[in-house]
Amino acid sequence: MSQQTLTENNSVIPQRASTPSTDFERDNFDTWVMNTYGRFPLAIEKGLGCRLTDTQGREYLDFVAGIATCTLGHAHPALIETVTQQMKKLHHVSNLYYIPEQGQLAQWIVENSCADKVFFCNSGAEANEAAIKLARKYGHKVLEIEEPVILTANSSFHGRTLATITATGQPKYQKDFDPLVPGFEYVPYNDIQALKAAIADIDEGNRRVAAILIEPLQGEGGVRPGNLEYFARMREICDETGILLIFDEVQVGMGRTGKLWGYENLGVEPDVFTSAKGLAGGIPIGAMACKKFCDMLSPGTHASTFGGNPLATAAALTVARTIENEGILNNVIERGEQLRTKLREIAAKYPDLFVEVRGWGLINGMEIKEECQLTSIDIVKAAIDLGLLIAPAGPKVLRFVPPLIVSDFEIDLGMELLCEAIEAAIA
Repeated sequence: MSQQTLTENNSVIPQRASTPSTDFERDNFDTWVMNTYGRFPLAIEKGLGCRLTDTQGREYLDFVAGIATCTLGHAHPALIETVTQQMKKLHHVSNLYYIPEQGQLAQWIVENSCADKVFFCNSGAEANEAAIKLARKYGHKVLEIEEPVILTANSSFHGRTLATITATGQPKYQKDFDPLVPGFEYVPYNDIQALKAAIADIDEGNRRVAAILIEPLQGEGGVRPGNLEYFARMREICDETGILLIFDEVQVGMGRTGKLWGYENLGVEPDVFTSAKGLAGGIPIGAMACKKFCDMLSPGTHASTFGGNPLATAAALTVARTIENEGILNNVIERGEQLRTKLREIAAKYPDLFVEVRGWGLINGMEIKEECQLTSIDIVKAAIDLGLLIAPAGPKVLRFVPPLIVSDFEIDLGMELLCEAIEAAIA
């Protein structure tokens, strides 16, 4: 059974349209666009639900969702209606004025999280930048530290700006961009003894730890969930010392894990958390939310021209209300269990190839054995050829992050295509 023969209602999908629907020339694209991405050789033209269609008319089952971004899939009627009506009404005025939609979204986030205040921007990196600035100001003003340090984890990912690649505990993202931003140190993920030792070692004169910036589940670092005991002890340490606990929820927030926020899987609350990707279902937005005691940013200390604009916040409100009203979190839990069960069956079928399957909700990883010659890219490319889009999370982990509206049929179909892709990659 292949992507060529089945859809959700068992209709036929033609693998190739008779003529291309768009005159797309890859060479022209590469002539004008900076080569900052190792792009796969397909051009996507349109989408519907969990399906995408390229410029040649070929259809794909989308288990990437814009890298955990298209919460409601593609062309969701509620999002189409909201964006259309908001564009007719007002799309941008700047934060010189009150923006009703921004206030409503902030209220929704506060009422549905541990936060008291929200700052809006345009991306996950910007949200983390805001959290970094807040942490430094908190370190200076509240903890009275002259040289505040922020601890982050090895294998983390926090963005592509200069400060956020410094915060990112992966040297490959930092190469050739030195001098990096001072004030960051790294510790192993899920290792409480290493965390305690780092805090003690950095406590020297004017230089101390002001904050810990960490992902509840490491996404780019290989889809690695946080350990409950580790995060519980980390919370205790922060309470004892006054260190701010900041969670990067850019990839795991907004329902992706089966709970609204990733921290809910760990039984602890952060002092600050960031959100972006899935917040507006693909419309660019970012948010940094904090508790009242660390609300440190005042007029003139931070800002964003486009942050919290009417279009983006209206879209995010629609995503939020759709998650609430259409039982999407239940679907994430059920489809996530289904997906992990299928992935574990596949892993058991290829014991010489895979190490384990791990994840929460609809963010899941499948790790390839280090000694195996196959890489995640090998299987990703084979899957594309068969009409399934999945993403790597490093050279040895396959990442599965479909839209949160994915159906049981689509999970089954995706796993059948994955099996075919593995066989093709092995051959």
